[in-house]
Amino acid sequence: MTKSFWSLALLVLFAFNTSAFAQTSSLSVEKIMQDPKWMGTFPENVNWDTQSKNIYFDYNPEGNPADSLYKINISDLDKIKKVSLAERKAMPGRYGTWNSNQTKKLYTEDGALWVYELKNDRSKELIDLGSRIGNYTFLADESQIAFEYDNNAYVLDTETGMLSKITNIREGKAPEDRSKKLSEKDQWLKDENLSLLQIVREREEQDSISKAYREMTADPNPYTFYAGDESVSGLQVSPKADFVTIMLMQRDRGESTNVPNYVDASGYTQDLRARSKVGKDNTENSLAIYNVKKDTVYKVDTSKLLGITDLPDYTSDYPDREWEEKERDVIISQAVFSDDGSKAIVNIRSKDNKDRWIALLNLEDGSLETLDRQRDEAWIAGPGIGWSFGGGTLGWLPDNKHIYFQSEASGYSHLYLLDVTTGTKKALTEGEYEVFDPFLSKDKKSWFLTTSEVDPGERHFYTMPVMGGKMEKLTSMPGNNEVSLSPDEKYMAIRHSYSNKPWELYFKKTGSKAEAQQLTSGQSEAFKSYNWRVPQNIRFEAEDGAMVPARLYVPDASVKNNAAVVFVHGAGYLQNAHKWWSSYFREYMFNNMLTDLGYTVIDIDYRASSGYGRDWRTGIYRHMGGKDLSDQVDGVKYLIENYDIDPDKVGIYGGSYGGFITLMALFTEADTFKAGAALRSVTDWAHYNHGYTSNILNEPTHDPIAYKRSSPIYFAEGLKGDLLIEHGMVDTNVHFQDVVRLTQRLIELGKDNWELAVYPVEDHSFVEPSSWTDEYKRILKLFNESLLGIE
Repeated sequence: MTKSFWSLALLVLFAFNTSAFAQTSSLSVEKIMQDPKWMGTFPENVNWDTQSKNIYFDYNPEGNPADSLYKINISDLDKIKKVSLAERKAMPGRYGTWNSNQTKKLYTEDGALWVYELKNDRSKELIDLGSRIGNYTFLADESQIAFEYDNNAYVLDTETGMLSKITNIREGKAPEDRSKKLSEKDQWLKDENLSLLQIVREREEQDSISKAYREMTADPNPYTFYAGDESVSGLQVSPKADFVTIMLMQRDRGESTNVPNYVDASGYTQDLRARSKVGKDNTENSLAIYNVKKDTVYKVDTSKLLGITDLPDYTSDYPDREWEEKERDVIISQAVFSDDGSKAIVNIRSKDNKDRWIALLNLEDGSLETLDRQRDEAWIAGPGIGWSFGGGTLGWLPDNKHIYFQSEASGYSHLYLLDVTTGTKKALTEGEYEVFDPFLSKDKKSWFLTTSEVDPGERHFYTMPVMGGKMEKLTSMPGNNEVSLSPDEKYMAIRHSYSNKPWELYFKKTGSKAEAQQLTSGQSEAFKSYNWRVPQNIRFEAEDGAMVPARLYVPDASVKNNAAVVFVHGAGYLQNAHKWWSSYFREYMFNNMLTDLGYTVIDIDYRASSGYGRDWRTGIYRHMGGKDLSDQVDGVKYLIENYDIDPDKVGIYGGSYGGFITLMALFTEADTFKAGAALRSVTDWAHYNHGYTSNILNEPTHDPIAYKRSSPIYFAEGLKGDLLIEHGMVDTNVHFQDVVRLTQRLIELGKDNWELAVYPVEDHSFVEPSSWTDEYKRILKLFNESLLGIE
């Protein structure tokens, strides 16, 4: 071949590469990362008025600094009206407690307790004590109302206006009893003093006479319960006001950390108080019962719970350590009373995160009978199962013998009934899907619930008979359907979104087969001018045979550059490969822009993501950076095999947990990932918080193996590709200290293919558009330079 041929070939090749590298998008980082108001305004916090006539929601079509309250009347669905301040003040509280047939509603406003009556659509102030009133509820006799005020329980008779204080609880220790028996030495000193000094003797005799007279004529003293070193954190009055349960707390979550704020308005560096690090949480809570008839208090006894002394399986990895089988520390919830007040249940969690018990509470003596025990050698969690002091989905049916709750016993979170008289348990839902937010209908004859039965990436609203049976699907739009049911249950206000369409408000009659009517159209013209992609929802096979869900963005063949970017969502237990508008909307838009520029982008619901059941949720137990990272690697292999991706052109980015995965990817899978951007990333799990980390890795002093194999800082020597680290300096969640320590480690290792960008005014979630813009311009520059060679 001639020299001229080769010259022509090189010229054509150069022209092709220049064309490929010069691909552009109508999107820009500056446009994507500006104040989100540019996208439009979208409804939030949807609810109904008590008369089922108006749908209320937060909205901002005027572009004000904050949202305002708007409404749509169901008789005129085409008109959106702003709620005036006067009308808003006249509205009964948006949150409150209804009576059994939902004709009356209790709520507080400006510290006072009010009752709203549905029949006449009016509110009446019941009582104003000048300070917070809490835990208000109708008693079995609904003319009586119980509430908590100043750490004591009261009952108000709404017919007579009589207010009764039914507890006498005080914080601190009881005063010393001066009449208690003296020691032999002190008694001798007192007797000797009285025999020697006449005036002292006379005064002592007079005091004795006065005390006897007061005791004879005084009203009987009420029993006083002193909380001692514990604080009172909640009272619950039984429906017949014959028992009051008292939540007691001793808070000690370890030594707090400080986060320096270098740009405080004062001009001085100010320390921000922040969370403690993972380790032993010495917070203790207990539940006490005040027996009104017996006028005494006794504590609930958890020592006989089934399996309370069981050791977790991971202890077998430490054969040289002696593990004591002892009663484990637990967290107990407030009591949940049956409607007739004859029974009560409690939700109890072990502080080592391995057990959840639902137990029948004997109100007469504080003993417990285990009704259901869920044991998980990883950790107890899942939709409707609750965290810490909350019981999640938990309550009674009107028959006063069946309780309902959610459990992952089948591997997915489902709704169950249990007969407390026989112990018989029945699953009301079953299958490879999850149940969310079930609640009883107004007549207590059916359930309303949301599930992922259609697809893990969709949410739909259903109704079902109270004792179980066929579910009737009430929504039909693909994506996510957040339903706010009208109080009379005749209508549904639906907040709906799809993969490429932000949230809008829809209306539909409950049970109607007609399509839902769209009520809002909030997208701005600027936002609508771009043709936002609907990512492909796919599944690829992981190395262990699991089918991993993901969202895939594929560029047009004309612009494809054979490079790939993996986006890793944060939070760990979160779902993003779904069919609705992502909470990671900035990243969604950035991924669209990357696709315009020729990149193939994949967004993976790796192991530990929500929405796929217990095994998926716990897939990272004792090894973060294990299956959650191998799922990213397998996703890259899938792209190489099916989308002609160059193995030397793969990048990865993500924030928080996604930043952690990015670090592990660059440190331990350096042959797969050539560049990565780690945003606000955890670098050492021993420095993160207790509530999240101890679930997954246990505690550092108990399970150091789990921490060392899960923390990127131990693997930094493996860095080969180009690493960009970005972090807010006032991050009170993942502290800036995390990346400072990693920086020193990289320096000591002699690594020079990394850089650190800091954001002095940003916390964990960035706020300023300028910070978002700078952050993502650096990420784009990293991928262009490292993967494509574009300077």
